[in-house]
Amino acid sequence: MDFKFNEAEQQFRDEIQSFLKSQLPADWADRAFLGEVPAEEQEELAKKLTAALADKKWLAMAWPEEHGGLDAGHVQQMLYKEETAYAEMPSGSTMGVDWVGPAVMLFGNDEQKAKYLPNIVNGIDQWCTLYSEPGAGSDLASLQTRAVRDGDEYVINGSKIWTSGGHFSNMGWLAARTDPDAPKHRGISTFVLEMDTPGIEVRPLVNMADEHNFNEVFFEDVRIPATNLVGVENRGWYQVATALDYERSGVAAYAGGKRNLERLVGAAKQDETLLKQNPNARYELADRFVELQVGYNVAYRIPFLQAQGQIPNHEASVSKLYGSELTQRIARTGIQMLGMGGQILPGSPHSKLGGAIARTYLTSVSSTVAAGTSEVQRNIIAQRGLGLPRG
Repeated sequence: MDFKFNEAEQQFRDEIQSFLKSQLPADWADRAFLGEVPAEEQEELAKKLTAALADKKWLAMAWPEEHGGLDAGHVQQMLYKEETAYAEMPSGSTMGVDWVGPAVMLFGNDEQKAKYLPNIVNGIDQWCTLYSEPGAGSDLASLQTRAVRDGDEYVINGSKIWTSGGHFSNMGWLAARTDPDAPKHRGISTFVLEMDTPGIEVRPLVNMADEHNFNEVFFEDVRIPATNLVGVENRGWYQVATALDYERSGVAAYAGGKRNLERLVGAAKQDETLLKQNPNARYELADRFVELQVGYNVAYRIPFLQAQGQIPNHEASVSKLYGSELTQRIARTGIQMLGMGGQILPGSPHSKLGGAIARTYLTSVSSTVAAGTSEVQRNIIAQRGLGLPRG
């Protein structure tokens, strides 16, 4: 497959790069990498960028024009993801754009479309996804949070876990069980709700790198209007599994990996003792760059297939699997090359590269679990890609 970008696509890449250069401080990527950006500054910049992206209709560029998007093609979407990831552009939650909006477009009524879609495409509402539970992660259909109809309301009880952005989101997209007696895939419904509804409690989950991205969310007799049900009751599982066919290349992992590898090479050039102490690091870096190019080819293939009217399925799992494991390999290479100083977290004068690689190493541990475990991805590749039977 020939991954050549046409003139319009290359012009769009140039436009994104110019936009990012004009919007981001010159030292942004390095300061963000080193953890030197205060939370308030990052939040303020993210708000500014969200407004600018909304003005250009880039925030939901894949959406149909009738709903405020650009009806952008898959290659264009991928270029946007690649460049913004490489620039380490701060942003709020994209869940509203990625699957809440598409679900409302497909399954919502006219009133719901008019109420929710404009605030998503304009970046006004921040959404979190309330799917995973302590006993329902990869096997999401086992979820037990209940939504019981009571007149013109639903009463929700249960808990969710690993809720990204739950601490700053004002809106939630909830999957809950409405028929406990039905087969597990057939008794789930989907709802929209306001996160300040009485009875909702958000508790932080802080990771090994002392970062707060995830949360636990508890529901105790939470009452929401029955009009918050999206689509048909008990058909929520199929709505969760179905969305508009947006870009799924996973290119952001490779763009981030490229940036980190360039930093490691820069560190090796600046401090010659690093390669003298660990001569194999030179070959490790070369291996990672080769693997990175393979990853780009995997990621690029997906939107090019989509542009030809094909529907990638296992290809997206290949990219996710390879990208998450490459992220871990790059982090390990960095730790080994930087030596003992590379293991020290930010805040110490003895840390290498400001402790950023140490932090990356810790956060990369979860990359093969988050957004679909490597085991799940391998099952998809085996069954849907290679046609192998279930084991």
